[in-house]
Amino acid sequence: MTAITSPTKTIDPFTPGTPASARHFLYHLNPLSKVAAVAPAMLLLIFVRDLATPVSFIAFAYLVILLGARITSRSAVLLFVAVPLGIVAIGFGFSLWVDAVGVAETAPFLQIGGWTLFSGALQVGFATALRVAAIFSLALIGGLTTTGPDLVRASIQQLRVPYRIGYTALAAYRFVPRFGHELAVIRAAHRVRGHHGGRGPFARIARGWGYIVPLLAGAIRHAERVALAMDARAFGAHATRTERYLVPFRRRDVVFIVLFLAASALLFLFL
Repeated sequence: MTAITSPTKTIDPFTPGTPASARHFLYHLNPLSKVAAVAPAMLLLIFVRDLATPVSFIAFAYLVILLGARITSRSAVLLFVAVPLGIVAIGFGFSLWVDAVGVAETAPFLQIGGWTLFSGALQVGFATALRVAAIFSLALIGGLTTTGPDLVRASIQQLRVPYRIGYTALAAYRFVPRFGHELAVIRAAHRVRGHHGGRGPFARIARGWGYIVPLLAGAIRHAERVALAMDARAFGAHATRTERYLVPFRRRDVVFIVLFLAASALLFLFL
């Protein structure tokens, strides 16, 4: 497998699934441009109290994702099932905590015995839920189309984050899938040796405790190997290093930021 070193390429050949999504424009943007585009709107949404503004931003974020990202079955379930269900659950949950005295002048929505849920409380609860959903939807623009390694590399190359810190974080990020593989191996070994421990929730907890020590030992061994490899390559011995994969900040990133900020300003001003 050959490495991609051209400054016009941002695809990491070791990141599964990225080449298949090369035709969607969000994958060609610098990760920092997506953060810079959505961050002002996410911050301002904290302070809105109406229903129309967060709804419009949810629709806007969905439009950008549908046009610029590859929608998998998991992404579709997240967007069209999990988010609406979360809005309903959070909306009703927050409405139950609203002080009834402040909304007593609004029409009753639900009455159970002496308890009344007023429509004003429901509006406050769903306004909060929609703000949370709007912020989450905007975060998905980058979250669904950006890999952790590319975000680290962009931070090192554009934000001048010290590479000692950035690549240490990248090494920690690479630990996560390795832990999943090692956990599968440990579970298979326990099954082969007949260490089932019975069934039920308590048996699951007992088996989980049995996985901790082997996982910790494997993590220590892997960390030691990584540290030795970094020392052998003189990692941290120089102030700068040559990047293997470049994540450039180009004109398309500036255009995306400007257009997204302009659309966000219009939604805030006219809603």
